[in-house]
Amino acid sequence: MPKKLSGGGLSPAQQAAKFLGVSVLAGAVLAGIALPAVGALGLAAKGTVESFDELPANLKTPPLSQRTTILDSKGGTIATVYSRDRTVVDLKDISPYMQKAIVAIEDARFYQHGAVDLKGVLRALNRNAQSGGVAEGASTLTQQYVKNVFVEEAGDDPTKVAEATQQTLGRKIRELKYSIQVEEELGKKKILENYLNITFFGQQAYGVEAAAQRYFSKSAKKLELHEAALLAGIVQSPSRYDPVNDETEATKRRNTVLQRMAEVGDISQEEAAKAKKEPLGLKVSKPKNGCITAVKGAGFFCDYVRAAFLRDPVFGKSKEDRAKIWNQGGLTIKTTLDPQAQKSVQASVKDHVNKSDDVATAATIVEPGTGKILAMGQSRPYGFGKNETQINLSVDAAMGGGAGYQPGSTFKPIVAAAAIEGGTPANKVYASPYEMDYPSPVAQCGGGSWSEQGVKVANENESEVGPYDMREATAKSVNTYYVELISDIGICPVTEMAEKMGVKRADGNKIVQAPSIALGTQEMSPLTMANGYATFASRGMYCTPIAIESITRHVGGKTESLQVPKSTCSRAMSEKTADTINTLLRGVVEDGTGQQAGLSGRASAGKTGTTDERFAAWFVGYTPNMAGAVWVGDPAHKRKMQNITIGGVWHAKVFGGQVPGPIWRDMMTGALEGREAPPFNIVDIPRSDVDRERDRDRDRDEDDNDNGNGDQNGNNGNGNGGLIGGGFIDGGTTDGGQDGGATGEPTQPDPTFSIPEDFFQGQTNNGGNGNGGRG
Repeated sequence: MPKKLSGGGLSPAQQAAKFLGVSVLAGAVLAGIALPAVGALGLAAKGTVESFDELPANLKTPPLSQRTTILDSKGGTIATVYSRDRTVVDLKDISPYMQKAIVAIEDARFYQHGAVDLKGVLRALNRNAQSGGVAEGASTLTQQYVKNVFVEEAGDDPTKVAEATQQTLGRKIRELKYSIQVEEELGKKKILENYLNITFFGQQAYGVEAAAQRYFSKSAKKLELHEAALLAGIVQSPSRYDPVNDETEATKRRNTVLQRMAEVGDISQEEAAKAKKEPLGLKVSKPKNGCITAVKGAGFFCDYVRAAFLRDPVFGKSKEDRAKIWNQGGLTIKTTLDPQAQKSVQASVKDHVNKSDDVATAATIVEPGTGKILAMGQSRPYGFGKNETQINLSVDAAMGGGAGYQPGSTFKPIVAAAAIEGGTPANKVYASPYEMDYPSPVAQCGGGSWSEQGVKVANENESEVGPYDMREATAKSVNTYYVELISDIGICPVTEMAEKMGVKRADGNKIVQAPSIALGTQEMSPLTMANGYATFASRGMYCTPIAIESITRHVGGKTESLQVPKSTCSRAMSEKTADTINTLLRGVVEDGTGQQAGLSGRASAGKTGTTDERFAAWFVGYTPNMAGAVWVGDPAHKRKMQNITIGGVWHAKVFGGQVPGPIWRDMMTGALEGREAPPFNIVDIPRSDVDRERDRDRDRDEDDNDNGNGDQNGNNGNGNGGLIGGGFIDGGTTDGGQDGGATGEPTQPDPTFSIPEDFFQGQTNNGGNGNGGRG
């Protein structure tokens, strides 16, 4: 009779003999690995078999999470992002030393046994019986691989990770069954390959390729003997044997691996002795993960790509589905970012605005007719430190931006487009007095009307007294003209035109149905304004903005292409309307407030804009092949741009043509260098009698006025108050020479009226961007 233990149970050897069937062996494995030998083997054989047989037939092996590479439109790397830093490689691309080292130290009998190593189980049972605890484990490399699969499938969910690693009978049985299946279906070489690609090597490195790069800055294929032994030794306890933080422990562990390799005959004792004398030879590459590592200041664009992926149902029905694909990685994302344009944007931003300035700037360039985002940058870098931010100042709140900024007079061309599209002639004349009450009531969408009494609106200065036609009213940015215009055509055509052009509030709310929208009171983002103006450049075709051109996904040794969202283009206005707007706006950069934004040798058009109290200043402009927007201001909406230094230059007052204009000019010049220079389709706008009379008056006064070129101490003061105004506080006809000699600044009177707080009908503060923007 076989001897029994004191509690009436069988000895460890007898237990192992009894558990020769698969289900019974599962209990033995459990005992050998995770439970004390005495009193812990009380597994009912029948219950073990039932639990085993109820498991699913197939192991669900998730695609291994890998790094995702984001490329620009020319194939250059923008950034590498990952949930887990891993690059999957074939076994042939892993050093033979590495393959032998991991087998020697983790499962020396890997090629001799099946899914379970019975000898290892017996050895573990005996040692654990002697110690009364868990002194030795018996998991095979296959079982370890299966456990890693469960951990990988759990992702970053701590609850699921705990479930995947907990020491329970159920998990051990499940692990055993899947191990048997894996052995049958994959074979030894594939199991080894998968194990080396899935296991964690510390320092954020998953898989041997990432580990080789992290610790030695080389590929896994080029690992030498002593390097392979070091990596193999880390696996048992990545924190304890971390060579970066504890060289002594890591060296001891490496030498243990080398000795084990010699004992099993993988290397000679002489080779082991020589390798033990080698220094660790670390050449550590720091982890580089996330959009913070993006080149050419493209961190915010990188974030925009991520947001676009996670929000678009083309990549998965639910947010969770899309997040799972993103976190699994292995993606190569080719984007629309043009490296030449991006470089130019960042250079211009850096030249004109310092990151430590009280105010910031954000700039975006898009391609008319395609919706492709070509460049995106800002003065405050992507990061967590002082004068850094993770808020993308160029985009809407839903895409990682803020609440937006009032665009001032840059919104007026949208009002003009709505009017012209509805049949209003481009030479329409209104009385346009210096000051007037808002007409009331004004028709809204849905049959309602806006009605407020006694709310006044005034022009930039008292010399701006009508009548004016649309050409000159646009040139001078006459507020009363545009208020009369929107009151005449109604609010609804304007909001509908804005919607057709993709011009919307940055906070996602609808544009307020009030006539004040003609003065640019609704907070919007630079991307929105750039893409809206691209509609003019493309002769009336609006295209939704896109950042992704193609995506390939590497899964299970195969590469597949993913469907990506395409820009949707639709006609927002007729070609004639767009051509008319282009004709009206091209003068801004020729002889108006946008002169400092003018491009040399190519057709361009645009509009300046400055809000009340100078919380924001804009220039939005375009050529037939690129459209760009530049905003300058305090994102917190606290610092007025008066008596302020920006980019090392002091300004008494900031105007849209003065700071944003030169940024736009420089960024567009570089972005367009070497590109074709197509013309606009210009239309003939008949001059009104009023326009002709003003021309005659202007000619008579030309000698006296001297067009703002400066005299008597003016010293060529470049008066930005020229023909085409950017809003209430830029634009007008003041003489730049009056005090240009002192500061180089034009003399511009401040707005001379106020608007009641409730005038904008529910418009909120939105993080500081209040109701002040009017011009």
